[in-house]
Amino acid sequence: MTVADEYLYFAAHEARDVSPAYERLAYHVASDAELLERLATLPGPKQQPNLLFAVVRLLGGPVTDPGEFRAFALDRWADIAAQMLVRATQTNEVGRCAALLPALARFSGPLALIDVGASAGLCLFADRYAYRYGSRTVGAGTPLLDCTATGFTPPTRLPRVVWRAGLDLNPLDVTDPGDVAWLEALIWPEQQHRRDRLRQAIEVARADPPLLVRGDAVTDLPALAAKAPAKATLVVYHTSMVYQLPDPQAFVDTVRSLDAHWVAVESPAVVGPGYELPPPPSEALHNVLVVDGEPLAWVRGHGQALTWFGPETRSSHSLT
Repeated sequence: MTVADEYLYFAAHEARDVSPAYERLAYHVASDAELLERLATLPGPKQQPNLLFAVVRLLGGPVTDPGEFRAFALDRWADIAAQMLVRATQTNEVGRCAALLPALARFSGPLALIDVGASAGLCLFADRYAYRYGSRTVGAGTPLLDCTATGFTPPTRLPRVVWRAGLDLNPLDVTDPGDVAWLEALIWPEQQHRRDRLRQAIEVARADPPLLVRGDAVTDLPALAAKAPAKATLVVYHTSMVYQLPDPQAFVDTVRSLDAHWVAVESPAVVGPGYELPPPPSEALHNVLVVDGEPLAWVRGHGQALTWFGPETRSSHSLT
């Protein structure tokens, strides 16, 4: 896939009907030879639309008008490229907890959680937020996460979490204004509801900071897992992270070597051979919820919709 193809795909499958501003920008970049030439000088993982647009926003640039965006990008390219090289799309989208919750509800006993690619650790608090699946609400905390749910019965209670930790090459600090500014820059411009719930989730994390460890997803995960309480059920999970790894299979092998459950909300590419996925509900970007290697549901990119296609025998199990 060329850089132009990546931006065309982003416009058509991720930004369409979600962010008109980013859809316009992505189509513009895909047709702009000078911008594409500059993006091509960056490593592949650093060429992605989300990263470029967020860095421009962080630097105070315009993202609603393609012409103004282009002028800013070309004039400030040295600054933009420098930021893109040292930053990653650590979105820390708490809406994805709405997809994690049905998975966590499948496991018995008190839980110990490890989020790999944890960013600021906001997805470690699935037990503190509230969820609205259609007409059913679970929990009473903030933020309230809305998720259109199809094909499954939501849990009736939140899990009991006794230990939580995150692993990231560059963990973000919710008490650092610069880190918080980056998290906000990653929110798409029209999505004030995501910005509001990000701020609410940051307050949750500030009140009870999780253990965040700077380290590699492959080499440092076993040592962190060994710190989990022995009497708790360990769950290792990650959301939209695997594509950033240099060797995804090494990570999968590491997770499977642990005495832990494994939950992934990732691209369909994370699903191994032997499973034939049903067609996704629409042409929009969908990830797959995978629990202990078994694909169970389609999930929209920010957790705003979940379509269950796997067996539901345990999906409505409640934890005490």
